[in-house]
Amino acid sequence: MAEHDLRLRVDGRDVEVPAGHSVAAALANLRLPARRSIRGHARAPLCGMGICFECRVTIDGKRLVRACMVECKDGMEVLTRDG
Repeated sequence: MAEHDLRLRVDGRDVEVPAGHSVAAALANLRLPARRSIRGHARAPLCGMGICFECRVTIDGKRLVRACMVECKDGMEVLTRDG
């Protein structure tokens, strides 16, 4: 792990991401797009600036957070789908 990397737990898996990235960007870099489902149809980030609400995830237990608007923090837990 590089000095500037952070550790996150994404869907139960420990991952390393660069500091300074949004959660949506980190998930995309890991090829784990922030995803949710509406009536069986997968949704993913669209605008990248908080307008479309398509990148909503659960972060540290808080549901429906826009992943593109939150900077990664060490130890953060992210769930990309509601259980």
